[in-house]
Amino acid sequence: MRWTLKPKPEPSKVKALKEALNVDDITANLLLQRGIESFDDAKNFFRPSLEHLHDPYLMKDMDKAVSRIEAAFANNENILVYGDYDVDGTTSVALMSSYLKTRTPQVATYIPDRYDEGYGVSFKGIDFASDNDFSLIIALDCGIKALDKVAYAKEKNIDFIICDHHRPGDTIPDAVAVLDAKQSDCNYPYKELCGCGVGFKLIQALASNEGKTVEDLTEYLDLVATAIGADIVPITGENRVLAYYGLQVVNSNPRPGIKAILEQVNKNEFTITDVVFIVAPRINAAGRMKHGNYAVTLLTETNEDLAKKYAAEINDYNLDRRETDKLITEEALQLIEKLNEKDRLTTVVYQENWHKGVIGIVASRLTETYYRPTLVFTKSGDKLAASARSVVGFDVYNALEACSEHIEQFGGHKYAAGLTLKEENYEAFKQAFEDVVSKTIEPRLLVPEIKIDAQINLEDITPKFYRILKQFAPFGPGNMMPVFMTENLKDTGYGKCVGEDDKHLRVTVKQDNNISFVGIGFGLGDKLDVIKNRATFSAVYSIDENEWQGAVFLQLKLRDIK
Repeated sequence: MRWTLKPKPEPSKVKALKEALNVDDITANLLLQRGIESFDDAKNFFRPSLEHLHDPYLMKDMDKAVSRIEAAFANNENILVYGDYDVDGTTSVALMSSYLKTRTPQVATYIPDRYDEGYGVSFKGIDFASDNDFSLIIALDCGIKALDKVAYAKEKNIDFIICDHHRPGDTIPDAVAVLDAKQSDCNYPYKELCGCGVGFKLIQALASNEGKTVEDLTEYLDLVATAIGADIVPITGENRVLAYYGLQVVNSNPRPGIKAILEQVNKNEFTITDVVFIVAPRINAAGRMKHGNYAVTLLTETNEDLAKKYAAEINDYNLDRRETDKLITEEALQLIEKLNEKDRLTTVVYQENWHKGVIGIVASRLTETYYRPTLVFTKSGDKLAASARSVVGFDVYNALEACSEHIEQFGGHKYAAGLTLKEENYEAFKQAFEDVVSKTIEPRLLVPEIKIDAQINLEDITPKFYRILKQFAPFGPGNMMPVFMTENLKDTGYGKCVGEDDKHLRVTVKQDNNISFVGIGFGLGDKLDVIKNRATFSAVYSIDENEWQGAVFLQLKLRDIK
C-alpha cells in the first residue's frame, strides 16, 4: 500500500477556523480539507437543511418535463415509469411511480430483463408501452444515449422524458425533456445527483405545482439515500443533504420494504455504510438473480406483512448471488493463473457460462486482488457482455471510448462501466484495451493508495473528538471517513490473529504514555510479524466504536501497518 499524507492547509486558515468554531487543530484541518473554510460553511456541513436544496427548475428542460406530465394527468393518459434493474434504477422507479400514483391511477412500471433486454431503454419495453396504450414513458437512471429507442418510440406516438445522470454522448435523444445535469448546456448548480436524485428533483417540481414543499416529500428520501449510497456518487452538496435526511427516514420511519430488509439484521441505528452493505445488495440481487420487478414490488409495497414476505424472498436471491459470485471469482482467479498474464496492466477474462448478473461483483473482486483495470465477460445472446471496474485515479470509461471500434455498445462512469461486443472482436478488443491502458495509466496507480487525513497521537483520541467526528457523517466519496496515521506504536503483548483462517489482526497498542487502544485489522493477519516482540510500528486507521458486554469503547480500525 502507498501511504499518502494529504497536504496540510494554510496555518492562517487553520487558526481562523479553529477560533471561529472553538475546535482543536486536527478538527480544523479535517474541515479545511473538505472545503469548509468559515463558520457558515461549517454550519451547513454539520447541520444540513432541506432549504439548501436547489430549485428544481434550474435544471434544463424541467419546465418541459413538468408541463408534459401535467398534461398527461389532465388527459388521463397512461404513464409508464421505466428504470434500470440496479439499485439506482429500481429505487428511482419506486419513487416516481409512488408519487405519480398520488396524482393519477394511470401509472405502471417497467424494468428491463437483464438477460433478455440488457441495460437501459429497450425496443421490447417500447413495444410493451405501445401494445398497452402508454403515451408517455418516464425513463430513470438510463436513456441519455438511447437515440434510436427514443426515435422508435416517437414513430409509435410515445413521448419520452429522460431522467439520467450518466455522461451524455455527442447527440442528445429527441425526447420531450432530458433531465441530466451533466449536459454541457445545463446550468444546474450540482452535477453529481444519482438517477434517483434526478427523479426526486422532478417530483419536487411537480409537487411545487400543488403548493407542496420539499418537507412534504421526506417520505421518499429513504429511497434516495439508498440510491446515493449504492451508486457511489459524491456525498457532497445536495447529495449530502438528501443522504442526511434520507438516513433519518431510514432510522425513524422507513417504507415497509426497507424496514423489512433492515429487520433481517440485528442493529438499532443504520449508517450510509449499512445501507450500502445491507439494503443495496438485497435490492440488487433481485435484478441479478431473478428480475428487477421484485425489487420495485418490495419498495412500493405498503402492507408490512407482504413486505416481509417479499424481503424474505429477496434475501434468498441474495444468498444465491453470494454463492454464485464466490464460485465465479474462484474460476476467474484460476483462469488468470492459467493464462499467466501477470505482466499485463489489465485483467480481461471470459467464460461463456458465467452468470451475467454477478460479473460486476466478480470484476470488483478481481480488481481488489490484482489492482488493475478489469473486465469480466460472459455470453449474452449472440454477443459478449462485460462489466468493467477500475482502480482509483484511472478513467475506465475513457479507456473504453478509445477502444470503441471493437465495441457494439458501452456506458457508465469513471470507475464502473458495461459493454457488449461481437465474439469475433473479443481478442482484438482485449489487446486494444491493454494497449490503451499501458499508454495512459501512471504506474503509481497500480499500487493501492491510502490517503491519510492527519498524523495524530493516541492522546488526541478522546470521546469529545470522536463525538465531533461522528457528525462528519454521512461518509462517502468527497467526504470519506477520516483516516489517521500514528507512529511509534507498540503492541502491549496481546497481539494475535483472529477469525477464520487467522485472517484478521487484533492488537492493543500504546504510544509513549499509558493510553492504550484496541486495534482490529481486517485482512491484516499476515502482518503479525510486524508487531511481534514489542517492535515499534506505524499504523493507518479510522476510529470507531465497539460494544462489548454492554460497554462501549473507542477502537482503531486498522487499514495498514508497517
